[in-house]
Amino acid sequence: SLYNHIQQPSKLGFGCDYCLFKDGIKPMWEDDRNKLGGRWLITLNKQQRHNDLDRFWMETLLCLVGESFDEASDDVCGAVVNVRPKGDKLAIWTSNCQNRDAIMTIGQLYKERLNIPIKAMLGYQSHDDTSSKSGSTTKNMYSI
Repeated sequence: SLYNHIQQPSKLGFGCDYCLFKDGIKPMWEDDRNKLGGRWLITLNKQQRHNDLDRFWMETLLCLVGESFDEASDDVCGAVVNVRPKGDKLAIWTSNCQNRDAIMTIGQLYKERLNIPIKAMLGYQSHDDTSSKSGSTTKNMYSI
């Protein structure tokens, strides 16, 4: 019911974020449960803010609360939505970027839940690569 009382991401101002993480996990790379992990990242263009952002965020929350990632749900730390002028981002954070099987399961199920077309690529980036990047892009560790 809390969801019905907060603004949808598309109504937030630029620079605002929402985070939902498991109890005891902080939404920061440095947290012990996150520092070896990474994220499945979806980048939305400005037009998608009005069409997809709120729906994608709701589905992301339902995936987390419903533990929709089967056995791989234990590897999920939380999710973040970032509202930015150049485009918005949605990400599911995981605890260990080396746990390929769990990461691929999470990514595949997430892509299916959001009904992202098969041709569209979803990328996974380690937090270590993201935090030490030079320039505006980070190389994907995995993709589906």
